[in-house]
Amino acid sequence: MRPQLPRDVFAAVVANAPLVSIDLLVSDREGRLLVGRRVNEPARGTWFVPGGRIAKEDGDLSTALAAIVENELGVPNELRWSPERLAGAYTHRYPTNAIGVPGVETLYVVLGYRLLPGDVDIDEARLSDQHDAYRWIGRDDDLTDVHPNTLAYL
Repeated sequence: MRPQLPRDVFAAVVANAPLVSIDLLVSDREGRLLVGRRVNEPARGTWFVPGGRIAKEDGDLSTALAAIVENELGVPNELRWSPERLAGAYTHRYPTNAIGVPGVETLYVVLGYRLLPGDVDIDEARLSDQHDAYRWIGRDDDLTDVHPNTLAYL
């Protein structure tokens, strides 16, 4: 489990500063993207790529990437950050927040990071508490409940 800020401190951060995160763009050999159905805010009930906030304790992008992969997919790894894998930097804005404070939106600065087949053993992956199901999506699939921020990655 990654360190958590006390609720009141985290609420103040969300209300006053952007959060920085890494979205994991996990592809299979057919070029489909791994998504999970979110169980909490923001974006509850939509299909979204796995990912997570960068913690100050991570110290660098490689440590943050490895921690987020392990936390989100349950797969131990020794991935090192590679600038060539960066799909881009994105701004995600949500009218809600993860701790349910009314009237406080969430702003993320997101680094979309490509994971290729073989980078992680996806057969060994387990659901994080952020998702209740995983599936693979491609451009020709039913994308009705896929969050618009995730559609941008396709």
